[in-house]
Amino acid sequence: MFNRNRCLRRVAAIASISSLVTGCGVLSSDTPEDEDPIVIGTTSSPSTLDPAASWDSSWELFRNIYQTLLSYPVGASTPQPDAAESCEFSDSSNQVFRCELREGLKFSDGGTLDAKAVKHSIDRIRKINVNGGPAGLLGSLERVQAPNEREVVFYLNKPDTTFPFVLATPAMSIVDPDSYPAGALRKDGAVVGSGPYALQSYEEGKEARLVRNEHYEGHAEHRNGAVTVRYFQDSSTMVKALREDRIDLTYRGLAAGDVIDLQGKASKEEEIQLVEGTGTDINYLVFNPKDPWADKKAVRKAVAQVIDRGAIAHKVYRDTVDPLYSMVPKGLTGHTTGFFDDYGEPSVAKARQILTSAGITEPVPLTLWYTTDRYGSETGLEFKEIERQLEASKLFDVTLKSRPWKTYVEGYQKGEYPVFGRGWSPDFPDADNFIAPFVGKQNALGTPYEATRITNDLLPSSRRENDRANVVKQFKEAQRILVEDARLLPLWQGRQYVAASRDISGAERALDPSTIMMMWELSRKTSW
Repeated sequence: MFNRNRCLRRVAAIASISSLVTGCGVLSSDTPEDEDPIVIGTTSSPSTLDPAASWDSSWELFRNIYQTLLSYPVGASTPQPDAAESCEFSDSSNQVFRCELREGLKFSDGGTLDAKAVKHSIDRIRKINVNGGPAGLLGSLERVQAPNEREVVFYLNKPDTTFPFVLATPAMSIVDPDSYPAGALRKDGAVVGSGPYALQSYEEGKEARLVRNEHYEGHAEHRNGAVTVRYFQDSSTMVKALREDRIDLTYRGLAAGDVIDLQGKASKEEEIQLVEGTGTDINYLVFNPKDPWADKKAVRKAVAQVIDRGAIAHKVYRDTVDPLYSMVPKGLTGHTTGFFDDYGEPSVAKARQILTSAGITEPVPLTLWYTTDRYGSETGLEFKEIERQLEASKLFDVTLKSRPWKTYVEGYQKGEYPVFGRGWSPDFPDADNFIAPFVGKQNALGTPYEATRITNDLLPSSRRENDRANVVKQFKEAQRILVEDARLLPLWQGRQYVAASRDISGAERALDPSTIMMMWELSRKTSW
């Protein structure tokens, strides 16, 4: 086995990649499977181990321990069969989607995975119907049938060409009917899946140990025998662990200061590589209509008029993120700059005029909530900067509050927060996924947002189009409505950074189009 501790810590490589799903790799090599586990560090720990409860970055773990009918092999930008042998729309109106499973599928415990298990997995998501959970992704699904052991048929209530993308999300992970009750979440901390890895052990907020699932049948090709994921509270502790060889790779949660530091030392001192790529993660504010102040459009628009995204990106994130003026990020078909077009540069005078025109002449009391351990170490600094900007205008009286992610989720699902911060990593790489999850009676925000023009007209119209390049008009109008309502306020768009020791290969190809890590693509170099 190659011993990285015997190697001098010197030159590191910075790989800049224009696409995170390219199959070519500057760091690739074959690796034996009997080596020590590859250890990954992240600040993004799961909120649950049950797919029926999660519409968040718990999916990072799910992608590796559960399996879906469709997913993304390296190099693919559209879903391809995984647990399925084949899938296709079988009618001309895109309302009947039929999949045939691979032969001989088994769960990690050796139990049979058949069409009934797939039906059970999808049906329980809707039956349990967790507030803010993945049932919101299945709005177009009428029913699921399992005519035989290998065939699954999805009947949709309307045409929906994005449905294959939905089936490829880790929310649609296939679970064992014998281990996951139809009407309740599994809460014993155990997992029975059919993904590339089996979950050997799990300590909430600390560590997940994954070992190769010998029963797995799918497109993933293991380049390692085991992976350990360690969860950190902050970036500095995580990077320290990387530098001390206690972890091999970091993903999710690198602080801007650490990125800048790694970039500065990359060609000089350290045996660390920094892989950088364009990201589609976004960060935004949510205004809760249950709050009497956040419910006022004038208040929301005044906040939008005061917020200085450029200052947040520069002062807090040191230009490792980009200001965002649309809920659909740059790089996706349908992106606009609607918030800049309507509000222009930040202006206290314009914000004051918006408020006074609505009869609001006293400072508006607003409580802003953020999570302390989900979106990176700068989140607290970001919200302090937002507080500073709003209070400097003398138009707002801001109170900041925070919670760890586990209880933070419960709070926003109960509608407790007047204004709160969220991040969004795409379920799939399409503008639909930056609009549809946030609107409707049930959505990923936990707060109803009834935008009927979007939900009843624009989204259905766009989902009839097989060619996603032909839906620009619908998404531009949808974003115009979002700008006018100002219920959601986009702040910035992230970039992707993966820091790894030099003896780790595959970091540049290990992210799927939703920027979820496919851990099986990582390997350890055996020689130079």
